[in-house]
Amino acid sequence: MSAPLQAVLIDLDGTLMDTAPDLAAAANAMRADFGLAPLPLARIAAFVGKGAEVLVHRALTDDLAGRATVADFAQGRRAFYAHYHRVNGDQAIVFERVPQALALLRENGLTLGCVTNKPREFTVPLLERVNLATWFATVVAGDDVTEKKPHPALLLAACERLGISPARVLMIGDSVNDALAARAAGCRVVLVETGYNEGESVHSLAGEPGVDAILPTLFDAAAHVLRNRSAPNEPPP
Repeated sequence: MSAPLQAVLIDLDGTLMDTAPDLAAAANAMRADFGLAPLPLARIAAFVGKGAEVLVHRALTDDLAGRATVADFAQGRRAFYAHYHRVNGDQAIVFERVPQALALLRENGLTLGCVTNKPREFTVPLLERVNLATWFATVVAGDDVTEKKPHPALLLAACERLGISPARVLMIGDSVNDALAARAAGCRVVLVETGYNEGESVHSLAGEPGVDAILPTLFDAAAHVLRNRSAPNEPPP
């Protein structure tokens, strides 16, 4: 980490908490509205990663690359959003030692931001419900910008809001979408094993440009970041 680190951006689904049970409940309720059979939790978890609208397409078609018809998508999106508002946070589980990880980073002078493809109307209430909202100086949600991860727009918006150069920012996420977005934004990235990565092992990204490390949990990632942080008195690049 050549530039002194000033901020850490953290993904939500699969990084801060396991939200797959709530997403599966909403997606299967949507499928039931179409007369479709429920899908297993692991199958829907593999559909998570590119935002709610892509999840709707995937859950309706039971296909990672699937696209529902325009009419079915419009109906499905309305249904999914209604069902997810009803269950958001009911079964979501904050991963072990996440508050301790956030405290460790912030106590060492790092500003924290949450950057997620999840729409704002679900993101902020969920963070508040699980008592994580106050840790973050900014929250950038999927509908705050025009493009979602793996596009860099979310990360660049977070950097702009914080007033910190991307070169001084590190992203912690769980998927290829986080890695690609960080690389395109000019941020460093550390990945964790707790997430979904669209059904693929996160270790398939080992050695990819810009991926500093792959660690078991957010707490392990936080400890790694601090161990490898540049000295505070290092001159700017």
